[in-house]
Amino acid sequence: MDDPGRDSTASTGENRRPPAHHDLLMYNKANLARLKKMDALAPNLMKAFWAFDKAAVADGAIPVKYKELIAVAVALTTQCPYCIDVHSSNARRAGVTEAEIVEAAMVAAAVRAGGAVTYATHALSND
Repeated sequence: MDDPGRDSTASTGENRRPPAHHDLLMYNKANLARLKKMDALAPNLMKAFWAFDKAAVADGAIPVKYKELIAVAVALTTQCPYCIDVHSSNARRAGVTEAEIVEAAMVAAAVRAGGAVTYATHALSND
């Protein structure tokens, strides 16, 4: 069945549909200014969140460099552009190299792909 939003004459197979309105608005760094509004609207919860966020990436049994590398991999897996931006910058400041970021990305991709492979077992019959 043809998708009415897709140019069926395109030989490349690329989707010709313009970006959805929400795609244009979802990732806008200016939105981060609204975090202050959230702080004001739910001060106790946001204060607890910020304390947790800070503690989670603080130096501990796992050094900050590796925590930020983990955060980059998780951000890539959850596909959060804000998180990717923040944690890749933090990772670089903590001494993570571009090669390490790429390897972390590939680990994240392998884990995510592994989930699809193992979930495929649910699609198979029991015989």
